[in-house]
Amino acid sequence: MDKNVEKYTKLYEDELIYNGFADARKKAAAYAERLTEMYASEAFRSHNVYPTVDTVKVYAVIAMCLELKEDGLLDPEIIEFVNHSFHRLKQFFNILLGAINVLPNSFEIAKKWNIGDHDKRVKDGSVFYEQFDVSKDRIEYRVTRCAYVEMFEYYGIRKLCKLFCMTDTTSYASLPKHVRFERYSDLSDGDCCHDVVTKK
Repeated sequence: MDKNVEKYTKLYEDELIYNGFADARKKAAAYAERLTEMYASEAFRSHNVYPTVDTVKVYAVIAMCLELKEDGLLDPEIIEFVNHSFHRLKQFFNILLGAINVLPNSFEIAKKWNIGDHDKRVKDGSVFYEQFDVSKDRIEYRVTRCAYVEMFEYYGIRKLCKLFCMTDTTSYASLPKHVRFERYSDLSDGDCCHDVVTKK
């Protein structure tokens, strides 16, 4: 776990410095201490049971949110801070999405992703789908339980799970040529995650 603490503490400290926070090193040390304690907790052990969920990363994000809340940042500011701190780690994925976007079968690729993800999530129990309908040119689903939301809710910051809910929105924004993504609600601040993916 020490390597993970070091990795995420470095991301956090770099972002503190980028945003001009005073005492960045001291704040980073407090984050490392919090994250170490969280990784050693019974809560982490109970949450770290889903093969499809990177609980180590989720906890690193939750720890950032808790530290920033204590510093007085508002939720939109926290979301912006955390998203930017991970932007380098997302670069390869963004390049991949850009390449897929120009392919004529990009919707079929997105469709296979959705079906594969659904099957794996159902198998390990990390996500409960109230609805999952697939047709030739359309996918619609409603998620009413999610391990990500449950972890954030456990630490009293459910609304900040939008950081992970936004992953779909930002990913599909990179596939505008043949794929349309519509989100009607998400579990961070609603009763369900209701999405529709259609072929353009």
